[in-house]
Amino acid sequence: MTGSAKATVFIDNERVIVTEYRFQPGDNTGWHRHGHDYVVVPLMDGKVKLVTKDGETFAEMKKGAPYFRKEGVEHDVISANDGEYAFIEIELK
Repeated sequence: MTGSAKATVFIDNERVIVTEYRFQPGDNTGWHRHGHDYVVVPLMDGKVKLVTKDGETFAEMKKGAPYFRKEGVEHDVISANDGEYAFIEIELK
């Protein structure tokens, strides 16, 4: 990924990849395809814009409320917040 969000990998082993993404207003992950099933855990309340081949949508994120997605998702995730935003992504190998 080549976006402007700061990605910090905390764990990368034979079973999982755990990455923290930190965004300033307007930062993005960059266009990417998920090669593994994954869980996202928001570290704070906020809003993200999801850009896919089908268009744009917005998602409300709630601190500590995880969600799961299957391998194959393709998108760019953009912060739609006025201040810093962050989440943890856990990829399941």
